[in-house]
Amino acid sequence: MAGTGINKIANVVIPVTDQDGMIEFYVDKLGFTKRVDEPFGGKYRWVEVGLGDETTTIALAPPPDGSPTGGNQTGITLQTGDIDATHAQLRDGGVDVDAEIMRMGDPVPPMFWFRDPEGNTLLMVQ
Repeated sequence: MAGTGINKIANVVIPVTDQDGMIEFYVDKLGFTKRVDEPFGGKYRWVEVGLGDETTTIALAPPPDGSPTGGNQTGITLQTGDIDATHAQLRDGGVDVDAEIMRMGDPVPPMFWFRDPEGNTLLMVQ
């Protein structure tokens, strides 16, 4: 529908239980910057992490009451210029990465899956 006023993807949300642990993972292991960390709703925190000058962020948010966290396929794809170096760095840094990089040939880029500390899956592509 044209003319909706939608003009960007603001963020994607990963429901998490341990926000501090996830901040440590995204900032220290993946190189994100914590951009927002604000209390809301009396007992919650809104946390966003981002990369460089990119405007879209990942929100590491508490789940709605009673909703489970962890083990989700996030649908988030991150990009790197050197898939082999990134795979080795994450693996050597203790990140749960696939054992092998998938190489299917053009036009599909080399890629591998990895998991955050709560078992949420993300995809790295070159």
